[in-house]
Amino acid sequence: MRRLAQTALLALIGAGLLHTALFTDLYLRYVKEGLRPVLIASGIVLLLLATVNACLDLRRGPESHEHHDHAHGHDHSHAPKVAWLLALPALSLLLYAPPALGAYTAAHSNGKPVATTPRERFPALPATSPLPLTLTGFTQRVQQDPTLAIKGRQVQLTGFVTPAGAGGGWYLTRIIFTCCAADSQTVKVRVHGPDAPPANTWLAVTGTWHPEGRLGTKTAEAALDVHETHPIAQPINAYTDDLPLTPS
Repeated sequence: MRRLAQTALLALIGAGLLHTALFTDLYLRYVKEGLRPVLIASGIVLLLLATVNACLDLRRGPESHEHHDHAHGHDHSHAPKVAWLLALPALSLLLYAPPALGAYTAAHSNGKPVATTPRERFPALPATSPLPLTLTGFTQRVQQDPTLAIKGRQVQLTGFVTPAGAGGGWYLTRIIFTCCAADSQTVKVRVHGPDAPPANTWLAVTGTWHPEGRLGTKTAEAALDVHETHPIAQPINAYTDDLPLTPS
């Protein structure tokens, strides 16, 4: 790989980062929204490095490289051919975005469930019906709220479909990034009632807590008797457990 190709590779990676972070929401498949400025800064730095390299090469001219190579008896301008593989992630940023994390990841992440922070006191629930809740908020109310305020309340939860496996049934799921896709965790609510839609289908579901275990304790299952389901577009904030922000 000659210096010209190395410079082009720097420019390609920088352009890919800027394209992904500035003109699309694809970066949200890999990192949290708060890291967007870091991606933009990294892309700018790589483009600047490529520009500086190109200017230095033009100033030195080809003669300086030939003189350097003859003086040492060999050519330093080549790198191993395997170095061209570095172009693949750059091209993927520009031409093909890897699929988002979904049901397959959630089904194989049993060892990393999202932690629900213990709470001693819960605020009163609004009178809204159905009541929009996050999956984590619903789980906390079911397993930690001594007032049992969630009992009998119609709630609306949002997530994607994850098949439950050999036992049948399905879960409403969210994948949560602490920092990036590598440290993702899952939160699931078991669904009782309708047959499972196709995996990875995003839904808003309405229902009431499914009585299983003692409400307000860890024995209570985070499960929902679902009365209605509505397909929705994947939210912009898909990799948080916040209430959904739908694409405009």
